[in-house]
Formats: sequence, C-alpha cells, structure tokens
Amino acid sequence: MKQIYLDYNASTPVDQEVVTKMLPYLTEHYGNPSASHFAAVEAKKAVEHARMQVSSLIGANIDEVIFTSGGSESNNYVIKNVFEKFSYKGKHIITSSIEHPAVLEPLAYLKNRGAEITYVSVDSYGRVNIEEIEKALKPETILITIMHANNEIGTIQPIKEIGQLARKHRVLFHTDAAQSVGKIDINVDDLNVDFLSIAGHKLYAPKGVGALYSRKGINIGSFIHGAGHESGRRAGTENVMLIAALGQACEECKKKKEENFRILELRDYFLGKLNEEFPGKVRLNGHPTERLPNTLNVSFKDKIGSEILSEVPELAASTGSACHSGIVTLSPVLKAMGLSPEEGKGTVRFSLGRMTTKVEIEQVVRLLHSVL
Repeated sequence: MKQIYLDYNASTPVDQEVVTKMLPYLTEHYGNPSASHFAAVEAKKAVEHARMQVSSLIGANIDEVIFTSGGSESNNYVIKNVFEKFSYKGKHIITSSIEHPAVLEPLAYLKNRGAEITYVSVDSYGRVNIEEIEKALKPETILITIMHANNEIGTIQPIKEIGQLARKHRVLFHTDAAQSVGKIDINVDDLNVDFLSIAGHKLYAPKGVGALYSRKGINIGSFIHGAGHESGRRAGTENVMLIAALGQACEECKKKKEENFRILELRDYFLGKLNEEFPGKVRLNGHPTERLPNTLNVSFKDKIGSEILSEVPELAASTGSACHSGIVTLSPVLKAMGLSPEEGKGTVRFSLGRMTTKVEIEQVVRLLHSVL
C-alpha cells in the first residue's frame, strides 16, 4: 500500500508553483538585493514583490511585513523585544497554557530575567476564557500573546475579542498564526493584533523562511543586529530565493482558497467514517466548529496513539501521548484541556492538506482496522 501523508500541521510539501518561483534565484538572479548595481535589481524586485504578496494575504500594509527565518524567530522577535523595550513600564506578560514551545520557551527565558508570566487556562475544547485574561491584566502588563489556532487540536481562539480587550487596556497583542495563515481568512485589522507570526513551511513554502507582521507605528527595534536590512528591523542579507517562495506560497493560498472547503468536507468525511467503523471508540478532541478545516485530533479508546502509528508505518500522522514503561504521558495541550491519561493515551492527530484525497482517507480507515 502507498505511503499516506496526514501530517500537514507539522510541515507541508512545497507547492509546485512555489518551486518554479524559487529556481531563477538559484541560477540567474543571484545578486545581493542591497547592492546598487544591475545584478541587484531583480533580487530587490523579488523581495518587495513577495512582501506585497504576504501583506495582501493578511490584509496588512506592505511596510508592516518583516521577513524572518520562520515562526520561531518571529515569536522570539516580538516577545523578547517587547520585554526589552517596555520593561520600564512593567514586566508582566499574559499567555495561554497551550502555546507552542516557540512562545513558551522565550517566555521561560524572560522569566529568568525578571518577567512575570500569567498562563491562562483553556476549557475542554482548548479555548481560552476572555474573562480570565481580563482578570489577569495589571497596570504592569506589557504584552498578551495567544496563538490563533492550536497546532495539535486545531481549536481557533477568539483573537478578535482578545484584541479588543488589549486595545481597551492599551496592551500590545501578539498572535502566533503559524497554523492558521493560508487555512482560514485572516485580516490583521479585523483581528485587532499588533503582531502576527507566519511560518512558511506550514503553507506550502520551504522550511527556513517566515514573516512577522508588525503594526505601523510600533517600533520594538531589531532582533538581529548588523546592517540595515528590512528597514533596520532585521539584519542579514535577504535569502531572496526563500522570500520569493514565501510570497508565491501566499499567492497560491489566495488562488486556491476553495481547497480549504474541500479539505474541510474531507476531514468531516474522515471523522464520519471513523465513527461508523469504530462505534463508541472515537473521541473528538478540540472545538467541534471553531477548528481549523484540516485538523482532526481524536482519541481511540483503550489504545495508545504511539503504538497505533508504529503499527501502520505507511501512515504519517502525529500523536499527543507517549508511553514509557507503562506510564502514559500526555502532551501539555491535552493536559490543559483536562483529559485524563486514560482518555488521552490513544490520541492521534491527522492533519490534511491540498494533496489529500478521498481514496487516501478510505485507505487510512482500512489500515486502522488492522490495529483497532
């Protein structure tokens, strides 16, 4: 049986149109975009065109997009620089208990340097409570950072409402949108965010490139210091090939927007087949409606997720639990949602994408029969 990839939330394949866009910057347009001679012209054009493509996808102004090496750098950029610049006002930051390590680890780093971090809880669907965020606010609060959509369960957070709260209290607001950009409609003004992180390899661009939206008028300095690249906001000669790839990937997300509806229908068909084939043995994790269209996180009763996947090597998917010496360890996300080890041990995350077909989904169900 052919190998089936259902781990798009971990990384997507590179779109063919994106591959085509990259190639000339390997062979023909090799100039440094910061140079002043003829070889720089096409490289600089490519960088600025990509900036327009990224800004168009998220409803930002062109000069509000900074190119980075990926989502982790974008998150570190905001969290560390806001703390460094505004710690004279206060050192309090609010986040959630289910953030990606690319947010939690920079916060842990800052905690060792005097930051006070409040981790708000989530409900059984993985959604944060806005009232809890409001109660956590203090005069010393300088930043709220809440992910747009969770990478494990796909639950989408009420970012617009949190942004309204942040504006009301004059607190800067950042969202890690690595999992949501390209999968659902995003407009930074509608979301009321000041900063938004993008990871290229989550939206059919290569690994190693990303972007940060930084609202005009908010200057938090540069994260990497050196020459004045990215208008002085991120030093380092631009990787023109990867930047052009990210721009084209954003363009393809707009062109292929209808694919998200097909993927949503396929995901729901998949869940229906699982419930039909394994009645009473499948538990859905995450919000039933406020969830990414491609993400299906389920727990299989009386099974262990890692063992399920090890028995079907033809399938690429992820698990939210591990079992060592008979002890089940749940992911921090599943723990935060209140799942017991017994409920969460059989968790598997299936994440679908543009290349996923109905035939593949039916093959996966047949593969699972051998285990379940």
